[in-house]
Amino acid sequence: MAVTTHPWFGRGCLSAPEVPAGQLRQVMAREIADTGIPPRPMLPAAPFLLPRSSYAELFRAGWQLLDLLRRAVLQCAPTTSGRLSAYGVTEAEYPLFIDDQVLEEHYASCMARPDVIIGPTGPKFLEFNVSGVTGGTIELHTLLRGFSSLYRRRMHEPFEVDDPLAARGRMFRDICADRCLPPRVVLVGSVRDLKHTSSSRYFDLELESLHRQGFIAEHAEPEMIEDLAASFPLGLRHFTVPEWLDLGIDLAPVQSALKQGCLLLSTQTAAFLANKKTLGLVSEGQPWMSAADHHVARRYLPWTRILGDRGTEFADQRIDLLEHVIAHQESLVLKRGIGMQGLQVTLGSSVTPENWRSEVERATAAGDSIVQEYVESERCPVELSPSDDDPDPHRVEVAPVLSPFLFGRHRGGVWTRFFATGASGVVSREGYGALENAAVAEA
Repeated sequence: MAVTTHPWFGRGCLSAPEVPAGQLRQVMAREIADTGIPPRPMLPAAPFLLPRSSYAELFRAGWQLLDLLRRAVLQCAPTTSGRLSAYGVTEAEYPLFIDDQVLEEHYASCMARPDVIIGPTGPKFLEFNVSGVTGGTIELHTLLRGFSSLYRRRMHEPFEVDDPLAARGRMFRDICADRCLPPRVVLVGSVRDLKHTSSSRYFDLELESLHRQGFIAEHAEPEMIEDLAASFPLGLRHFTVPEWLDLGIDLAPVQSALKQGCLLLSTQTAAFLANKKTLGLVSEGQPWMSAADHHVARRYLPWTRILGDRGTEFADQRIDLLEHVIAHQESLVLKRGIGMQGLQVTLGSSVTPENWRSEVERATAAGDSIVQEYVESERCPVELSPSDDDPDPHRVEVAPVLSPFLFGRHRGGVWTRFFATGASGVVSREGYGALENAAVAEA
């Protein structure tokens, strides 16, 4: 097999399963239907295949960094009101805190999905999505289910699978045991909030997984949760506040359910961990961080700073941050602290100097953004099926974003997005039309 551009990816490219190309497309299209994956002609013909050591590193480093993010949030202020002030947000923007601050803080980091690229020195974690609504869980579950069924037709799968729904169920099982709760879970989310589908299959698949694991589980649209709260002390908060407000969905029933003692995960404090400004705090270093903490941050985070008119460090040199950002536009990325789908990201190399300076001035005045070193992604091979008219798998070199799911201490598999052209940059499904696939570990 040909050696890929970076040893982290190993030497392997998994060949498509030995079934007719039309059958492969039929199975994969059926599995991913009504899950949020946009209908597109091009389908994955095989998952990305990673060495076991590389696959494990994504989770090991992910948990280490997630712990640093959590500690950074808790150290920035001792109370919720202090953290709101430190991050420049209001209770209207973060309206779902619970009264028990111990539980609020404890479960803030129970679910996360970092986004990772492989640069010249290995994995670099660009951001962390920390909440119960991180995209990709159902999509990854159905992709893995499709591949597993296709490879099993001729042989056992030549890879190992961590299913995200099974992992999230194990996390719920752990929480029920820790808190002496019955195995009952409610999924709070709305079909109105789903993209590319009006079906409830997205929630039905997770309910099926929880039922197989011995849970009593129900899906609750927002208008139903207030009545179900007494029967379900634990739940998944499958929505973001801004998106529900944009849809005109009232949050009052959810707030009532929280007051009744229904613990909806992740807790509101997760929003602080997900704010990219927290990544800037960890990258810059904090007084409470140990030498080992600093090593992990330097190894796995791109150089990241909260943008402001101040001094900082770069390459062991003291610099004026704003002067550095203006002078090194081509090698930097500007990101809003709160943003989704890559839509609040500006690549310095993609805009004029005038536009870059304007964006930097706006962000500096608002105090709501980070600046991050741009890391070029390494490429690796994967097999794709272009279309119904051209169904035979083609091998292409792409620059994937790898997203491991962290559910408690359970590995929930790795979701990927990429451009079939091999392009890098801002890789987002909803924002920029990226394709998606699964990454698996060698058996």
